[in-house]
Amino acid sequence: MNKDLYPKITQELADQRTDLAPEIMTVWNNFSKTVLKEGALPEKTKQLIAVAVAHVTQCPYCIRSHTKQAMRKGASKEEIMEAIWVAAEMRAGAAYAHASIAIDEMEK
Repeated sequence: MNKDLYPKITQELADQRTDLAPEIMTVWNNFSKTVLKEGALPEKTKQLIAVAVAHVTQCPYCIRSHTKQAMRKGASKEEIMEAIWVAAEMRAGAAYAHASIAIDEMEK
């Protein structure tokens, strides 16, 4: 990871984020915990979804965090890689699907 572009998250940086917006951080942490806890979907599935979405949004912090969490929840390396491939297909599929917009514009 590019250390200039993506600094390592230290306790000091985490504390600064909290100090700058303590109420929002409390709400964010509660929201995150609530969304990712066991519900209609198992926690492992939610973490696999998070890994896939992290690859689509291209968040290196999220990729690391949710990959680690997915493994802690029992996801295999193969399941994680398959989730990443689903994300890649969706990202590529969106580009393909949107070609119809360009074709529509070219035909005007």
